[in-house]
Amino acid sequence: MGQQKTVSSERDLILRAQAGENAAFGELVQRYMRRAYFAALGFVGSPEDAMDLSQDAFARAYRARARINPDMNFYTWFYQILRRLCFNFIRDRKLHRAKLRDEKSWIVDDAAYRASERNPQRNVERKQTRERVRKAIESLPDREREVLVLKEFEGLKYREIAELVGIPIGTVMSRLYSARRNLAAAIEEMEP
Repeated sequence: MGQQKTVSSERDLILRAQAGENAAFGELVQRYMRRAYFAALGFVGSPEDAMDLSQDAFARAYRARARINPDMNFYTWFYQILRRLCFNFIRDRKLHRAKLRDEKSWIVDDAAYRASERNPQRNVERKQTRERVRKAIESLPDREREVLVLKEFEGLKYREIAELVGIPIGTVMSRLYSARRNLAAAIEEMEP
């Protein structure tokens, strides 16, 4: 019963947004901004980039609001926009990094370097572990990273992931298995 009420109120918000009521679309943004942010964060790893991508995805969704099916879950539709933006961002970032490497450029974050000198050893180790995990997640193929983020960071069920990504549940399970196996191998390779 509660689920039906949420869906129908969401349907009402979509219809009102399509009719030009900006406050209705704002309510959808409020409902899903946190979830969108954490989904993007799982993809790109940077809080600032995740916020930018989430906001950009909502702006694009607003412009395309006439195409939303009011009988469909808004987040399922919206997620396709967010997902595409994240994949494009990752692709562009990889190209940019490759260009920097080719030019033998390097960037040192001096503030982070100085801060790490003052931190206790435990904080340094924790930061190194986080960085290894982040890099290992980034190294996964996009398909594997996506299901891993949805399962482990967003806590979605296999059925929900299948619906969002548009693949069978069996494919979700096999991609997740591969992602976990490849993640463990990548982290192990990075161990000091």
